[in-house]
Amino acid sequence: MNDDKTINQLEEDLRMLCLPFMAEHHGQLAAKAARDSLSHADYLTRLTEGELNLRRDKATVRRIKSARFPVVKTLDQFSWSWPKKINRMAVQNLFRLQFMENHSNVIMLGTVGLGKTHIATALGYTACLAGKSVLFATAVDTINTLAAAQAASRLKAELKKYLVPSLLILDELGYLPIDKHGADLLFQVISQRYERGSTVITSNRVYKQWPEIFNNDSTLTSAILDRLLHHAETVVIEGKSYRMKDQLEA
Repeated sequence: MNDDKTINQLEEDLRMLCLPFMAEHHGQLAAKAARDSLSHADYLTRLTEGELNLRRDKATVRRIKSARFPVVKTLDQFSWSWPKKINRMAVQNLFRLQFMENHSNVIMLGTVGLGKTHIATALGYTACLAGKSVLFATAVDTINTLAAAQAASRLKAELKKYLVPSLLILDELGYLPIDKHGADLLFQVISQRYERGSTVITSNRVYKQWPEIFNNDSTLTSAILDRLLHHAETVVIEGKSYRMKDQLEA
């Protein structure tokens, strides 16, 4: 078998083994190894490192897609100068993701337009880059999805989608009222994730107003807060809506 046929067979075998980086770059790296007088082990190491990096990149893309972020955000894009009050060091510390290692929660409180969703999404994106599974959903969409699943007798399977991710982001809790049935469904998510996975919640309501979110059911509200706040960090953001920035400055 001549060299061309050998190389063609090698590339075909590598692709059959699902090693696309090796199939595409083995020749280039072999030439570099010859120029630099690298050992066979060094050459193989560079090939395998490239394959691993490619797989990590693809896995990261899959995690970001599965997270269902409305828009991908990063902390670098956040305007720290706009909120009247925000603990910048505390927020930045969250991006070490230690709270996820401890299965702790993060609750972000503040009125509309202050960047709660931005920070929550950026946290989720950072977790994806770190190899963690993430799911982003609004609180109302979560309840509606679970209610539809319950009506179709598949609640257990649908509930699992909210329990499996290492990080669940529930956005906009409190923007719309939640009836008792919806509150019960949300409680199932929160209680079953308790000390098993981390949850980030954004809300426009301070804690003392949370009974109003849950149909003025103080017992259920206390049960939800008890599980959320046992291991949690609260981030309070104060100021005027950034989305109204141009009108306010005018």
